[in-house]
Amino acid sequence: MEDTVRIVFAGLATSHPYADARTLARHAELVVWERDPERLRRFAEEFPQARVVDSLARALDSGPDGVVLTVPNPQVPEALGEVLKTGVACFVNKPAAATREQLARLDRLPIHERVMSSSVLRFAPAFAGVRVDPGDVLSVRATVRHDVGLWATGYNAWQDTPAEGGGTMVTMGVHGVELLVALLGPEVRLVGAARATRHYDTLRSEDTGVLALQWGSGITGVVEIVGVSDGESYGVTVHRRGGSEHIVIEGGDDPVLGLGYAGTIEAFLRMVGGAPSPVPWRQTRAILDVLVSARETA
Repeated sequence: MEDTVRIVFAGLATSHPYADARTLARHAELVVWERDPERLRRFAEEFPQARVVDSLARALDSGPDGVVLTVPNPQVPEALGEVLKTGVACFVNKPAAATREQLARLDRLPIHERVMSSSVLRFAPAFAGVRVDPGDVLSVRATVRHDVGLWATGYNAWQDTPAEGGGTMVTMGVHGVELLVALLGPEVRLVGAARATRHYDTLRSEDTGVLALQWGSGITGVVEIVGVSDGESYGVTVHRRGGSEHIVIEGGDDPVLGLGYAGTIEAFLRMVGGAPSPVPWRQTRAILDVLVSARETA
């Protein structure tokens, strides 16, 4: 890897690329493309050293060493297809697909080993070192507490629209499914899902949900999505015969570190240096299939 690393931010469709850039700006030269002028203005104000370009093609022609891709879900397959032509490392901010049609389009792409799409929570210090022996596990549970009230105001309406961004079930549910698949592997299927709107009546999707999962080994799992919450936290419970292990992920004094943003970017930079993604695409594909199935079922 050359001394000067160049990272392209292809899209700023959610809050995540801003958090990513706060870490990457210390390590790399930034190039940014975004269609929305207000989002681009905010990014340029916070990162005045970033080079702004007016198209994805120009961003990819800038000679990047890596790409952080964050566009609305319906645009991901086409944009990722262009990124793949460069052969460079790519981090696709979650979720990479929210509908069956989007997932089918992803399946047609030649996704290589330096493409990663993951919830940042996988890299949170409280979780990253956790390992389990599936033979000892009876069942698992993940609880996602993340308020979705902002969507109730109409903000980022595409995320809250089931046929575009998947709504709360997909966009928040990915965190819980990701953590459980990280522990138990990708041989998992959805066996049931339900959703409700308990508080934010103007949502296009829902503010609470539950997914029931089962692995090929027989282990059962539950993902709870609580979208009405004064705080943000994530929990995993692993049930064994001798008792239950509880893992709690919170932002604490440093959310960039505590929620896994920093660890995600460290992994991405290793990919930029030539390493394969630490999250096999097979796992990502399994997670997306569960989420899409839940969206279709609930």
